[in-house]
Amino acid sequence: MKSVRILSYNVHACVGIDKQMSPERIANVIERCEPDIVALQEIDVGRPRSGRIDQARMLADLLGMDVHFHPSTRIGPDEHYGDAILTALPYSMRKTGVLPGFHDRIKVEPRGALWASVDVGGGVAVQVVNTHLGVWPHEQMLQLSTLLGPDWLGHPDCRDPVVFLGDFNAPPGLAPYRRLASEFVDVQKAWGERKAKPTFPGRLPALRIDHVWLRGQARIHNVEVVRTPLARVASDHLPLVVDLDFGAHAATGAHKTERVGARDTGMLTNG
Repeated sequence: MKSVRILSYNVHACVGIDKQMSPERIANVIERCEPDIVALQEIDVGRPRSGRIDQARMLADLLGMDVHFHPSTRIGPDEHYGDAILTALPYSMRKTGVLPGFHDRIKVEPRGALWASVDVGGGVAVQVVNTHLGVWPHEQMLQLSTLLGPDWLGHPDCRDPVVFLGDFNAPPGLAPYRRLASEFVDVQKAWGERKAKPTFPGRLPALRIDHVWLRGQARIHNVEVVRTPLARVASDHLPLVVDLDFGAHAATGAHKTERVGARDTGMLTNG
């Protein structure tokens, strides 16, 4: 089985740090990474501020992938904002939903998640859960309680291997990160503590708040934060790309993570 390349990217409604909106530029950044599965956050669909474009569908068409978009925010019948999973691999959507939070008490964005079961070949279905958590640690802990509970990652159908990824707004050291680290492998950290790179803000990244978490067995072939000149301007976040081989999981069913040598990553750099 080939290695599966997974990309997580907060695209900031396709608005770059130069204030220009360009789905084409975002698609270019993604395409150069050649991912098999893409998890996107902060997608606009039908919003006046982005020309009423369906950004999820436009990006999928540009990349030649299928897409499932979930709106965490709805403004009237036609304006949506949320997260998406894109892939050209066979997949089925298992769940989408809005997460609990503080939006009913203070002016913060509603948050959501979506869960897809992706057939990566060799009889292995990877459970991919994409989310974008709130900015307050107490809110994040509330949202994680839901996501780690019986309706999401604790559901009997959410069997290993599981990839839980997105913009968690939680750097290492804080309680939400520690809560996740108690049940999952931080793929960046497992690849090499000194290699773990920040993803935000895009021009001069200082915070590692975008994460890929793994539960179950996989071999880590490579982990990169994409720091090309185009990626540095296309969004206020940098994409995080990981290469995982799930073949050993099908063979043994064991629960561990192994690191092996990197595969060629083309346009990717460790910066």
